[in-house]
Amino acid sequence: MSKQTFLKGTLILIMAGFVTKILGFINRMVMARIMGSEGVGLYMMAVPTMLLILTLTQMGLPVAISKLVAEAEAKGQTSRIKQILVVSLAITISLGAVFTTIMILTAPLVATTLLTDERAYYSLIAVAPIVPIVAVSAVIRGYFQGRQNMKPTAYSQMLEQIVRITLVAVLSTAFLPLGIEYAAAGAMLSVIAGEFVSLLYMLFLFKRRKSFKLRKRFFSYLGEGKETSKQLLRIALPTTGSRLIGTVSLFFEPIIVAQSLAIAGVATVVATKQYGELAGYIIPLLTLPTFITFSLSTSLLPSISEAAAKNQQYLIHARLEQAMRLSFIAGGLAMVVLLVYAEQIMSFMYQAPEASGFLKVMAPFCLFLYIQGPLQAALQALDLAKPAMYNSLTGALVKTAAIFALATRPEFGIMGAALAIVIGFVLVTLLHLATIAKNVGFSIELKMIAKLVVLIGGTIYASQLFEAYTHLSSNSLIQLLSELSLTSAFYVMLMFVLQLLKPSEIRHFPFFRRWSKQ
Repeated sequence: MSKQTFLKGTLILIMAGFVTKILGFINRMVMARIMGSEGVGLYMMAVPTMLLILTLTQMGLPVAISKLVAEAEAKGQTSRIKQILVVSLAITISLGAVFTTIMILTAPLVATTLLTDERAYYSLIAVAPIVPIVAVSAVIRGYFQGRQNMKPTAYSQMLEQIVRITLVAVLSTAFLPLGIEYAAAGAMLSVIAGEFVSLLYMLFLFKRRKSFKLRKRFFSYLGEGKETSKQLLRIALPTTGSRLIGTVSLFFEPIIVAQSLAIAGVATVVATKQYGELAGYIIPLLTLPTFITFSLSTSLLPSISEAAAKNQQYLIHARLEQAMRLSFIAGGLAMVVLLVYAEQIMSFMYQAPEASGFLKVMAPFCLFLYIQGPLQAALQALDLAKPAMYNSLTGALVKTAAIFALATRPEFGIMGAALAIVIGFVLVTLLHLATIAKNVGFSIELKMIAKLVVLIGGTIYASQLFEAYTHLSSNSLIQLLSELSLTSAFYVMLMFVLQLLKPSEIRHFPFFRRWSKQ
């Protein structure tokens, strides 16, 4: 597996991200059909705790490892690469052991007191072994990315999802007779199995491709790695600070929701079921297009960094406009589909049409979420990472306060939590836009906004007509797929009519590039 160009590596990650998203949805569908909303709720209650522990364990080291390995690779410093890996492994393995122990010891307190459902204890205990596995995986993944080889990352992600889907049905079904809480724990064990197989795959590639023996003089390299440790932490700690804001917010989210619903008089079992629908079904659907905007963010950061270094303000504005437009286009179709076909999608995927109300309320605001990633990348490229972190912190605090203020009111209940989540990401996006406008004078053109309104509004109207008058099959799934195909085709056609995609951009798509050569 050789080094790839920037564009090729990005495309590999886009395809892997798409496949991983689809496999992730299949995984959730399997869980929903076996365990129901209540079981998914118990599973999802443990996920934020797991993510918080993993963030603390990794400490942003994958980013730091990638940067330092790339620099050492460019200079041909093989021993330097080895020292980076040795020090990184020592840090992550040590932190993994500490936080795994903490997670196991505090599981009863977290489940009973914070999550208000003692049954979540089993999922928390089941997922604890994942910490050291992911810690080592993060180091190896950072190494490959530093050498600009994105294939191990892409393939390992897909392999992890395949193993997880294969085992989730087996393990959750096997444990289901013992109780719904054991079934949720079984689903967590499938996550660990997937991560472990993914790690074995990357270790195999690492052992085959590395040009040095990692275990030889391991402790000598570790003892001489004080300066390397400082360099790693100098990059990793600020990255961790930004990620911790989102992760800590996500950790407290089920706790605040559970406590707020209890104040509103909602029974614990009902609250768990409702949170499972919101966090396990709705949020993953809403965030589906973000793998595209993440790829845009990855490309945008170096482009704007170069333009800023050359003081090319026009190019900065042009790149921002392009990123915003492409993000809106990618997210607009998802918004229309989730808004118009909410009930059919929830019925088919999760057999939970009652949860479609969340989609109808949240989908129109998700365009703000889809442009948040590119805006964040632009702020980092413009040396405005600290204001970006403060924006994220403000959004997280406001979201948490809004959850408590709205979800404690019986007339809102769990819908109050959904509205609070929307308030949070809309606020962060607007703050990012304001920060960029203040520093570089960028603003979204009214002409583009008008075209997007016509595109989205026209497609919503057309899709409602398709839903009302198109009856191609008595099979509900085939009918839904037919309506989705017609909606997508109309969206793409109207997008070209409105000239929202430029000819210079179209030529970058493989199909059009091959067609133009014929």
